[in-house]
Amino acid sequence: MIKSDIITIGGAVKDFTFYTDQGKIFSTPQNLATPKMLAFEYGGKINAKEVYLNFGGGAANSAVSFSKLGFKTAAIIRIGRDEIGREIVNNLKKQKVNTGLIQLDNKNHSGFSFIIATDKKDREHIVFSSRGANEMLSINASKLGAPASHWFYLTSLSGKNWVVALKEIFKSASKNQTKIAWNPGNLQLAAGKKALAVYLEQTQVLILNKDEAIELVLSGVKLGRRNPNFLNQPVYLLNILHEWGPKIVVITGGKKGAWAYDGKKIYRQNIFKAKVLDTTGVGDAFGSSFLAGLIINKTDIGKALKWGMINSASVLTEVGAQNGLLSRQELEEKLKSFKQKI
Repeated sequence: MIKSDIITIGGAVKDFTFYTDQGKIFSTPQNLATPKMLAFEYGGKINAKEVYLNFGGGAANSAVSFSKLGFKTAAIIRIGRDEIGREIVNNLKKQKVNTGLIQLDNKNHSGFSFIIATDKKDREHIVFSSRGANEMLSINASKLGAPASHWFYLTSLSGKNWVVALKEIFKSASKNQTKIAWNPGNLQLAAGKKALAVYLEQTQVLILNKDEAIELVLSGVKLGRRNPNFLNQPVYLLNILHEWGPKIVVITGGKKGAWAYDGKKIYRQNIFKAKVLDTTGVGDAFGSSFLAGLIINKTDIGKALKWGMINSASVLTEVGAQNGLLSRQELEEKLKSFKQKI
């Protein structure tokens, strides 16, 4: 039995990040879910100005974050029996994450991502992923047993097994009274409300960025004659998603900050200013730190939002999803140094 405060579930990869100033960013306002695109010359040869090798993946990033914040943490991920897999495990051990629940795959390679980042002021990026063994992650509620964990932190699930895995995760949580914080991945969002409804009702904390929230809401709301642009207002998204079952809904809006709603009050937190070097992993840093702050501050949502913003701001100052993550002491010191209204 793995004894832990939090078990993270999802992906783990090695990231290969290339920075270039040869891409062109353009707006696509007609598409609410993808308002910006990044393009390169067709047939062109693109030079990288900077190259970095780091670790990533939602479950791995979140596990490292929770561990650094003082929680006993384990990760349910799947890796290949290869060099990248060994590097992923060694990194998690170094960060004091329990690796006893990691699955080893004899047939598929460990996941890796090729990240193209712009050399612009905001240092935004796009990700090409080879999910590899991540797509074969399997969860069996009976074999998982009673994980002796207070929380599951569920991130993106990939591959053809994700529907079964999701069902088993929530089955185990229900049986063992484990709470779930959930940041759904692309496949889950694409499945829409109808497929996720029963799980949303069992979710304690639902965490999405605004584009993800819009995509999910559009899957379950009939707009009729209403202009879809009303969904650009987080207050509507929060109310709709909360009606679908989650106890707390959190939506991030990039430079506009973040919002949370518990059915009684809407909370708002502005960003903490930071020198942006890399945006990789900022969502994982925010979500994991929000939950950590929620637990430590006894469900104080306002303080939890501050925790999320401070740690995600720190991640922005380092290249790589895990390099800027703060310890609990570092985070609390930064919190004291900021004088900002909620």
